[in-house]
Amino acid sequence: MNQVKLKQENYSFGGVDYRICSLLDRNQYDVNDFEARQLGISSATWPLFGLVWPTAQVLVNRVIAEILTGRRILEIGCGIGLASIVLHRMGADITASDYHPQVLPFLERNLRQNKLSPIKFQTGNWETDNPALGEFDLIIGSDILYQPAHIDDVSQFISRHSSADVDVMIIDPGRENRPRFTRAMRELGYNYRFEKFDEPVHGKQRCHGWALHYHRHFPAA
Repeated sequence: MNQVKLKQENYSFGGVDYRICSLLDRNQYDVNDFEARQLGISSATWPLFGLVWPTAQVLVNRVIAEILTGRRILEIGCGIGLASIVLHRMGADITASDYHPQVLPFLERNLRQNKLSPIKFQTGNWETDNPALGEFDLIIGSDILYQPAHIDDVSQFISRHSSADVDVMIIDPGRENRPRFTRAMRELGYNYRFEKFDEPVHGKQRCHGWALHYHRHFPAA
């Protein structure tokens, strides 16, 4: 990672401060990341994993208010893994997942510098099966609906890794793919409700969009 510039910033959630290392900006690119190239990750999309996006901060604010005890939680497309780090510190049973090869090194670095133990991590490629990942009671993600071609893959991935009684929370900045994703989730048996938000985040920014909530329950046989 000598090819890229980094920055350190402080974030506060639930009265706890976190020191997060991320890419300096979205112009960073490691030309020697051959694994990313083999996965089809272009120079333009390569840095997206390594930024702390406003929607990720909104996700943290929402999910820390949920009942977490006794629930297996999965963050999909975790990127820098902000929500996973916060939930891990809270003692939640959280698994972070992403397909970008640099996610885990950044996640491990941020865990160390916040004096946290290692976290559960699994490769989360929406287009392939990963039986080792298992099923979860709460699945969370932020701004994952930006690629029209991935909508069906994302909904199917969520369904494959949903427990019999599952909640899904997606923080979306108003992507046009939201209606199509919701139709796909409905066809898979999920009920839904939306919550519009407009709230301040780090650096005096504001983030607006929709908190998408989905729920599916399969009665015991």
